[in-house]
Amino acid sequence: MHPRHSQRLPASFAPNPLTAALAKARAGGMEILDLTHSNPTTCGLGYPTEALTKALGAEDTLTYRPDSRGSALARDAVAAWHGRGVRAEDILLTASTSEAYTWLFKLLCDPGDEVLVPSPSYPLFDWLARLEGISANTFPSYLHERWHLDLEALEDACGPRTRALILVNPNNPTGHFLSRQEWDQILDFCTQWKLALIVDEVFADYAMEAPEDHLPTALETLEPSCPVFVLSGLSKVAALPQIKLGWIIARGEQARDLLEHLGFIADQFLSVSAAAQSAAQVALAAAPALQAQLRNRLKANLKELDQQLQPFPSLSRLPVEGGWSVLLRRPAIDSAEDCALRLLTEARVLVHPGHFFDLPGESFLVLSLLPEPGLFAQGLASALPLLAQS
Repeated sequence: MHPRHSQRLPASFAPNPLTAALAKARAGGMEILDLTHSNPTTCGLGYPTEALTKALGAEDTLTYRPDSRGSALARDAVAAWHGRGVRAEDILLTASTSEAYTWLFKLLCDPGDEVLVPSPSYPLFDWLARLEGISANTFPSYLHERWHLDLEALEDACGPRTRALILVNPNNPTGHFLSRQEWDQILDFCTQWKLALIVDEVFADYAMEAPEDHLPTALETLEPSCPVFVLSGLSKVAALPQIKLGWIIARGEQARDLLEHLGFIADQFLSVSAAAQSAAQVALAAAPALQAQLRNRLKANLKELDQQLQPFPSLSRLPVEGGWSVLLRRPAIDSAEDCALRLLTEARVLVHPGHFFDLPGESFLVLSLLPEPGLFAQGLASALPLLAQS
């Protein structure tokens, strides 16, 4: 008999068919052209290695100086990075954006409460919410030339136990930036329903084909009419996920009034390492050059995709407003998961089926734009003819 575990955990840890097939292929020595690769530290970027290792190993990190909100020097660096009136006292450091969500859920929700999340989205929020004893309820976005939030569906999804709305700007994987009109409507909605607004902007620095009316950052609104918490971190800002440093920015008086409570939660964990905080200033100083490399990579791979799509009129891609992913659309003659399995077994190419991100229908495959260009081009050359034959 197995020991009892919390019902908040998955009932089974059995891999899905694609994960199982991938593990079998790799165990058999098959070389996979991975078009889902999204780890910036292993895609050929040039990092300022000496400066970063020196900062991470600074002698000062051997002295323990606990601060529930994070070191003042690190918060100063984050405030300077963002500008837009952000102050160090508005910031609380976390070990990751995922941790930031869990602390905000503890802050805003009691067990049994709910948060709202737009769909499609990254498959993270449901489990983070469940592990906190709350529910993440989705409301749809719809595609009409570009993605739009379904604000009528949002109102229908809001109930008496809804405490917060989560937005990802730009969305992962659709790349959808909020329009300024959507942002104004969302602020009014959250004010009317007395909701906090959590805005994840980890990909905000990677605008690609964003329309003129897009909202670059929620920080543009200095004093919103509802509590706003903006999330980001070194994982995407400086392409350094392994340093494990994220942050929460409280925007507006209502959010700032909750910082003491949030600091109490953080004080129970004190999870941010001294090394990560010590390296914050150097990492953020390196961020512009690293982001330039990444943007060049994203643009080059997107151009390669467009060129390779030309002979295949049945295949297309959606505009990439921002982020590191692209949505490939193909005739839905089979499920997206079956299609991904065919690509893996017949072309040695790994892609994400759209349903992993709750994309509607079976037409969408999700590709990362981060792989090294040679691998990306080779993967497309193997995959696209097979997709076009379908």
